[in-house]
Amino acid sequence: MNKLKIGQIFRYPKDKVRDKPEIDGYPNFSFYTDLPNENLVQLESGINPIGKVICKGKERTPAIITSTSPHKIGSLDTPWQDIYHIEKGHIRYFGDNKDTGEPEKKKGNKALLKQFEIHNSSDINTRKDASPIIFFKRKAINGKQKGYLEFNGFGVITNAERIVQHNRKTNSDFVNYSFDFAVLEMKSENETFDWEWINCRRNKNLSLEDTFKKAPDSWKRWIKLGNKSIDSLRRNVFKIDILPTEKQKPEKGSKEQKTLEEIYDFYTIHSQKQRFENLASIATEHLIKKSAKNYKSGWITKGSGDSGIDFVGRMDIGTDFGGARIIVLGQAKCEALNSPTGGTHIARTVAKLKRGWLGVYVTTSYFSDKVQIEILEDKYPLLLINGKKLAEIVNEIVFDQGYKNVREYLNKVDSEYDGAIKYRDPEEILFE
Repeated sequence: MNKLKIGQIFRYPKDKVRDKPEIDGYPNFSFYTDLPNENLVQLESGINPIGKVICKGKERTPAIITSTSPHKIGSLDTPWQDIYHIEKGHIRYFGDNKDTGEPEKKKGNKALLKQFEIHNSSDINTRKDASPIIFFKRKAINGKQKGYLEFNGFGVITNAERIVQHNRKTNSDFVNYSFDFAVLEMKSENETFDWEWINCRRNKNLSLEDTFKKAPDSWKRWIKLGNKSIDSLRRNVFKIDILPTEKQKPEKGSKEQKTLEEIYDFYTIHSQKQRFENLASIATEHLIKKSAKNYKSGWITKGSGDSGIDFVGRMDIGTDFGGARIIVLGQAKCEALNSPTGGTHIARTVAKLKRGWLGVYVTTSYFSDKVQIEILEDKYPLLLINGKKLAEIVNEIVFDQGYKNVREYLNKVDSEYDGAIKYRDPEEILFE
């Protein structure tokens, strides 16, 4: 009963009990992580070191458990956004300082910084003292934002960086830490994590050497080889890039769902779906700039006769003689949230692409499996932005640029729509 599976949802109620395998139809976190005669494992903070153990005069921290709360992203209490890409074995996690105090003195930061030194040591004997970092994500279930945890694996710290963040509650800047975690694979364990290993590490009668017997194979190999082995040990899920419908739609009751509904209502109530094009263009720029900084928004095409093209942009790669300019053609559709977008519209966009051009399709809806498979099989150079991703982008912009709410931002975008329209051929973006 101590086996945790990647993606498994656990119940973590306010009133905790250790003797019930299930609560409300979900596995009970306190039951699965229980060690008789010891304190319950707690996740009351973002960074939670399990109580230290002294064995034969040597001290160790059994594990450090981290949790992130996506529903709090951009809130006054959480002025940051943790990034979880567990399919590719990467997490970027922000520390627990929120004020002008020294970030190294915060309990969570202090614990992670100590482990960072150990995790990045070239000495095998030092690495043996390392504590595993265990990852959880708080989940909204049936509209409830609290009391549920998703297990996201375990790993090590690969980087720690001092950064400056802004606290909206106090309207002040502060120094914090961001940490890069490598999520280690568990192929030998069939993607399950044996909590008995952590319980062994909590047992003061067991030496570290004794506890290694229960450790995952990837942990043993990392201890032996150090960080030069990270790339081979990092979790990597090989899958066809088909995103299921439920992953393209915001969770019920989430901040993203409210934002997406507000976007749809904004552009449909007064039959102004066409004006959605400007928001789609901005969202495209925001998304592409995360990986390709030299992106330039162009213009919105005229309302009639655009033949499947709603906006134009450009990506610049390289510099001077060795540089290249790539034309980006975008299609924007403000569509019903619970029906997949039509393949016909996408086909019209693809038909306009010339060699070396990139297409973008932005919708408030989602893409069916059939449409995604067709794009993959035909190797269309097409970037798909679904409703959930659109809502995430808008929330990021609202927070980063200091808008009071989504409606204020949408009004600003809409006020710029008419001025963004130009009667030009796409190739003209090359000379801008």
